[in-house]
Order: sequence, then C-alpha cells, then structure tokens
Amino acid sequence: MRVLFWSYGTRGEVEPLVALALRLREQGDEVRMCAPPDYTGRLAEVGVPHVVVGKPVLEEAGKLGGPPESPEAAIAGIAEQFDKIPAAAEGCDAVVATGLLSGAIGVRSVAEKLGIPYFYVVPSPALVPSPEHRGMYNNGADGMFGGALNELRASIGLPPVKNLYDFSTTDKPLLAADPLLAPAAGVQTGAWIHADDRPLSAELEAFLEAGPAPVYVGFGCSPAPDGVAKVAVEAIRAQGRRVVLSHGWAGLTLPDDGGDCLAVGEENLQALFGRVAAAVHHGGTGTTHVAALAGVPQIVVPQIADHPHFAAKVAELGIGVAHDGSNPTVDSLSAALVTALTPETAARAKTVAGTIRTDGTTVAADLVRAAVTR
Repeated sequence: MRVLFWSYGTRGEVEPLVALALRLREQGDEVRMCAPPDYTGRLAEVGVPHVVVGKPVLEEAGKLGGPPESPEAAIAGIAEQFDKIPAAAEGCDAVVATGLLSGAIGVRSVAEKLGIPYFYVVPSPALVPSPEHRGMYNNGADGMFGGALNELRASIGLPPVKNLYDFSTTDKPLLAADPLLAPAAGVQTGAWIHADDRPLSAELEAFLEAGPAPVYVGFGCSPAPDGVAKVAVEAIRAQGRRVVLSHGWAGLTLPDDGGDCLAVGEENLQALFGRVAAAVHHGGTGTTHVAALAGVPQIVVPQIADHPHFAAKVAELGIGVAHDGSNPTVDSLSAALVTALTPETAARAKTVAGTIRTDGTTVAADLVRAAVTR
C-alpha cells in the first residue's frame, strides 16, 4: 500500500501525520508527504519523502489566531493543489490530509479524480464546529471560493460540489487525540504519537544534569503573550526552580543571562518532559498529549483555537492548572505553580499518564488499510 499525506498547518497538525506515516512504514507500506518547506528538516530526520507544497507556514505565523486568509490567497492555494498533488499522488492508494480547508478541498478533489480513499484528520474535537454552526462554515467557504474550486474541478472532469467545509473534512473525520483528553463522538482512534528517540542537545543535557528538575516554558507554534518570558522566569524563580525556555515560533528570549535559566530551540519534548518538574505551555494538542503521556504537571496558558479546551481538561483531570486568561502576571503564574508543583498534582499526573492510549496510529493504519481493501 502507498499512502500520500498532506498538511498545511502548524507542527501540531503535521506531527500526527508523521506518526501515522512511520507506523505504516513499519508495517511495510510506502509513504510520502506534501507539506510546506518548514518541515523539510523534520521529514528528513525520519526519512519520509517530502514534496514541498505551500508557502512557509512560519512566514504566516503572525496570522495565527488572526483574520482568515483572503479569498485571493485561498484560491491560489486551491489551484496549487490541483497543480502539484496529482503527480505526488501518482500510484498512491489513499490520501490522509489535515490543515487548511482551502488546500484540503483541492486535495480531496484530486483523490476523487484518482478514485482513491480520502481521510481528513482532526487533532482536537474543539476544532470541529457544533451542528448549529456547521451551516455557517459551509456557507462561508462556498461563498469565498466555491466558484473557483468548481471551475478547477470542471477542468479535470469532476462535477461541482457545495458545502465545502463538510466536503473537506468528510462526514467521519479521524480524531487523532486521546479519549480522556479529547472525548468526542465519531472516529476516535487515540493519539497519534510516535516514540521519539532523538537525544537532547548536549547543552540541555548538561543543564539538566547540573541541578534539580527545572520548569519548562514554551508556546510551540502559537503566538505568545507579550513579556511572558520575563513573567515566567520571575514566577518560577520565586518557587526556587530553574527554567528551560523554548524559543518557539514566537521567538521567546530570556530576560537576563542568569545561570539558572537556559533557552533552547528544537528539542525532543518526549525526552525533556520526563525530566522537568512542570511544563508551562499554550495548550496545543501535541504538547498537551506529550506532557500527559510523560506524567508531568502542566500549566496551560491558552492562546487560540483549541487551547481553552485542553486547558479545561488538564484542570478537570487534576494533572495541572488552567490559567485564567491568556496573559499571565507574576502573581497569577506563581499561584498556578504552587498548585502544579504539589506532590498531589505530580502523583495525579503520573496516574493519568498510565491511561493515555498509545495505539492511535495502529488503529488509524487499520482504518486506512480497510478502506483501500474495500
């Protein structure tokens, strides 16, 4: 079996596809991925062939949580899928997609033309609109680029479609999330996480060895509050803890050169989270799942999208704290740290870690294979 993966989005959307691609490859299948140039290095690390499609996501990072893409940009994105996906999908038996709707509708159209199964992946149920809002999403998409899509479909002999939100996501999207952290009806497979065996950088390894477990602070591919690094360092120091600060896409930097703090770039969070006292983060699905699986107490400072959902689940499960609001102060973060750093929270986090499902990619691989067989 040969499977094409497609994504245009943040790391939290690409990594689940990487995990499924690696699971399929372990089972003897052939995989390739269409993704923006931001992920060339990551895909090379794991040996997944990469077809570059789309502008760099990092260049668009300032738009995260901001206004939607313009109709012109959306239409250009659709056209790019019709231009590049047919060659990438040549010989493939299925397509698995996630990310930007305007790209996904082009990808599904190509899969339809080729007569192969198409799957859409949702990293969080919070990103799926409620039934009463679904019509609004469909109407908005149809009005913005329905005409352009159907012109392109006609050019390759396909009939017109409408209700483009439903068309892109399908009636049964795969939910790549753990049932405990993201309960939802539908096709829930469990989280798509691949065991990451990359070593930590020598500098980070030396810092961890040099003292007690630090507190991690990072906002991943999300925007971050102004001044959050300074606030976090002051609050964490007040608890007598050291700090590991991740630059992330927001480009966070340390407020001073104190020896009790270290700023890092790309690191293996699976390895790191097993060695920190707590993790302060934005509440992205990937970071939340990795922290939960590591059994580390979390403080979630939600910023956009599904972050409030995961913040609420972390608090509900007793494995950490949901910060009230997106802009922490030294006092508010200090209060959250007091709770997160208690033995009770640490014990609860370890207990819940043992319940997180790790078979999500196996379940999803079986679903893809069954569809291809049919």
